[in-house]
Amino acid sequence: MHDNRRLVEERLARALRERIRPARYAASVPLRVEAWQAPGEPVPVAEALAAGYSPFAIGEAWGPPWSTTWFRVQGSVPAAWADRQVEAVFDLGFVGDWPGNQAEALVYDHSGRPIKGVAPRNQYVPVPSRGDVRLFVEAAANPDILAGGFRPTPLGDKATAGDVPLYRLTRADLAVLDLDVWHLTLDIEVLSELMAELSVNEPRRHEILRALERALDVLDLLDVPATAGRARKELADTLARPAHRSAHILSAAGHAHIDSAWLWPLRETVRKSARTFANVTALAAEYPELIFAASQAQQYDWVKRHQPEIYARVKATVDNGQWVPVGGMWVESDANLPGGEALARQLTHGKRFFLDEFGVECEEVWLPDSFGYTAAFPQLARLAGMRWFLTQKLSWNQTNRLPHHTFWWEGIDGTRVFTHFPPIDTYVAAFEGKELAHAVANYSEKGRGTRSLVPFGYGDGGGGPTREMMEKARRLRDLEGSPRVVIERPSDFFRAAEAEYPDAPVWSGELYLELHRATYTTQARIKAGNRRSEHLLREAELWAATASLHTGHPYPYDDLDRLWKTVLLHQFHDILPGSSIAWVHREAEQTYARVAAELESIIDGAVAALGGSPAVFNAAPHARAEVVDGVFVRVPALGAAPLTPADPPSMVAVTPRVLDNGLVRVEIDDDGLLTSVRDMSTGREALAPGGRGNLLQLHADLPNEWDAWDIDEHYKRQRVDLTAADAITVESAGPLVGAVRVERSFGSSRISQTITLRAGSRRVDVVTEIDWHETEKILKAAFPLDVHADRSTSEIQFGHVHRPTHVNTGWEAARFEVWAHRWVHVGETGYGVALVTDSTYGHDAGRHTREGGGTTTTVRLSLVRAPRSPDPHADQGAHRFTYAIVPGATVADAVAEGYALNLPLRATPGAAAAGALPPPLVTCEGATVEAVKLADDRTGDVVVRLYESLGGRAEAVLRAGFPLAAAEVVDLLERPLPDTPLEAGEVRLPLRPFEIVTLRLRPAA
Repeated sequence: MHDNRRLVEERLARALRERIRPARYAASVPLRVEAWQAPGEPVPVAEALAAGYSPFAIGEAWGPPWSTTWFRVQGSVPAAWADRQVEAVFDLGFVGDWPGNQAEALVYDHSGRPIKGVAPRNQYVPVPSRGDVRLFVEAAANPDILAGGFRPTPLGDKATAGDVPLYRLTRADLAVLDLDVWHLTLDIEVLSELMAELSVNEPRRHEILRALERALDVLDLLDVPATAGRARKELADTLARPAHRSAHILSAAGHAHIDSAWLWPLRETVRKSARTFANVTALAAEYPELIFAASQAQQYDWVKRHQPEIYARVKATVDNGQWVPVGGMWVESDANLPGGEALARQLTHGKRFFLDEFGVECEEVWLPDSFGYTAAFPQLARLAGMRWFLTQKLSWNQTNRLPHHTFWWEGIDGTRVFTHFPPIDTYVAAFEGKELAHAVANYSEKGRGTRSLVPFGYGDGGGGPTREMMEKARRLRDLEGSPRVVIERPSDFFRAAEAEYPDAPVWSGELYLELHRATYTTQARIKAGNRRSEHLLREAELWAATASLHTGHPYPYDDLDRLWKTVLLHQFHDILPGSSIAWVHREAEQTYARVAAELESIIDGAVAALGGSPAVFNAAPHARAEVVDGVFVRVPALGAAPLTPADPPSMVAVTPRVLDNGLVRVEIDDDGLLTSVRDMSTGREALAPGGRGNLLQLHADLPNEWDAWDIDEHYKRQRVDLTAADAITVESAGPLVGAVRVERSFGSSRISQTITLRAGSRRVDVVTEIDWHETEKILKAAFPLDVHADRSTSEIQFGHVHRPTHVNTGWEAARFEVWAHRWVHVGETGYGVALVTDSTYGHDAGRHTREGGGTTTTVRLSLVRAPRSPDPHADQGAHRFTYAIVPGATVADAVAEGYALNLPLRATPGAAAAGALPPPLVTCEGATVEAVKLADDRTGDVVVRLYESLGGRAEAVLRAGFPLAAAEVVDLLERPLPDTPLEAGEVRLPLRPFEIVTLRLRPAA
């Protein structure tokens, strides 16, 4: 036989493109269109129904950036169309076919009832086949921020986007969907896509080719509707051939990844959620086999509040089993930067919402798109009642391929959670042949496992599955040459996968994404706002609970619930990482300021109720002896003390270039750099010979793409050391505080740093204020340390991880930028140094051998960046933060100093006599207390969350500062765990390394 494959395939492609797809709508008539542009922000449908509309022509421009135009469309269905499938079809002026990142709409009926959304690949709305049609189209003129690639654009903020219309209404018709032609299109797509993935040596490929050729032979390209049925018959046998018995199983779940903010503001995600939820509930009514999995309780809550009718449809679809709430988190948060307690609250608020609203207990963590995953997650997941974990993001790794798709993920404490990475490498699958073939070829568990998961449906900006996807799934259920597509609940997949592969391999430690490393640093004010909010929430809960138990002060349940949810929302994986448009980050900064003000008010009210005149409050889990308000004081952990002077171990001596408090001696040179940080208790110098500490280093920082997300390793090759000081002045000459202020200017920016040493402290603070106006730069602070460290130790949620300082393998080399929470520690046997921060996360750590011997380990903190996409003014302006060096520090010292820096002592004038201060609500030895609060069920029980922070065995001894009736161990949702009885009174708990325990304490009546 002569080989004419290429000719047949080209013939097929042209026929499909030019004749078959355009014939899907057999007849159409235009709708009459009127328009009203809503002033300002989006309005409720009731307001749009009552608005005054003006005639609007097809082809006319509409939609200044971020505006909303309501179209009122009217028409009559021709009598000849009775009993046929009639639809209203809209083209808002779509540019390309990326749904969710351009114009989109929600369509309502004449009474204001929402029907479904309209987007580039989902342009129809069903209408009756008889009578008049009247619809309202709420069209959002959302700009395509990345249309020009990663380039600066003013479109990312309503304040700068201008008012030139972005779109032209291209189509608003009533049309008849020719079902024969539509089904023929799908038959051809499924077979031709499968054919393209089969080897030319496979007989099946040629069978498909000839079947498609026969279909074309009987199809009249001048009258496709009349002959589509005959063409389908030629394909029927080829579509009916069953898959091989050993065919891979693709467990498919409908999905619509909706970024809670990204290239659009939060307010637009409210509407994206409504459009998507309307689409899915409409599709579920049409396809009873659809199973749709949706995460992010926040988005459900938005729809509940803003679109109650759509929410009622969601609840009904959950009840009939077609809609599955998954994930059990408030949002799909970043999984590196949120604090430990915040991650716990993501899980508790998310799971509780789904339990309260739907009676659904989520069992799988669902984070397909976050930028790496903390090694604390397995334990947190299991403590929240989760069994499984899903992501696919590590398929984006630049360097190394994770060796498993199905495995047990082991956290820092040894807890394991069954984990799956869909080998299809996407969370927006559309059942294209190349996707399915990739899933099979890519699957790492062949021979042991037989199945993988496929989240299908348009996403990022929402949209969800379509009827075309559902039809393809029907054809792919059992098709020779293809994997078997089975639409089922994610939990059914996980149960089957775990049952067939119980001895799956183990991956221990963090799931580090070898990409998007700059998200640890970009938008520094957002990072600072998050860190401050987390610690203020800790304080507010602690002091409010203490005041409630000791004085009867009302506990602000509702306010704390609302504020926690606000902070959790802003931990979404494109807000906290700094990868959203300017509008998002501008609003987030304002929100953090409001959150701080409200929490300060709650704290003020609680500490005022607790009394003490004057007093100082310590929310940290360690007792402290520090200088506050010019007084050296000693304060118990989680408690308060009168603000009366205590004797410090020694005073601070200050000269223009030296700070010395008897514990640490700091020497500063004429450039304002640290030339010595000497640990006086051992006589050991922390800085490496010839090195200078707190050396600011400015690098060029233009990644290959993904500007806000990425820092590429080549940035290291261009560097300017900022050594020249404009001024060095003594700000405080002791005896309790010594401080030297160093001012510098560079480029268009200025930086002021106050190097501070306090009586009784080994921590040397660097209080930093930057007026930052650089472009595509990153600023780092380098500390060359005289320790031979083969690894750095970085705080993560509820513990820490070790990372090598060498680059023996590609895995280590890829970690050229990493993250930590409040501290980084490097050391050798018997000696270490800690760097502590109050808001920064990104850093790098490496080492080199000095001439003549000896090792220098250098830790560099990433302070601020200046990317230009998607926010062209990211990080510009004022920043204030503090970092510190602690010589001679153990890991225990690092833990304590990290809490201390982030939870400054709180002095208050009080309202009662000195000595009236109540005792701490709880005291704890042998473990670190992370949270003290009242129980969420409002019974008045006290909930204490604690953990082993050093990586060793411990016995925690907890005592209540109130009469205790009972104590029990509970899960993160504060539900009793089995077989964990405790005796009231002194509570003793053996702890494993990094173990987290939540206790519920019932006060005696």
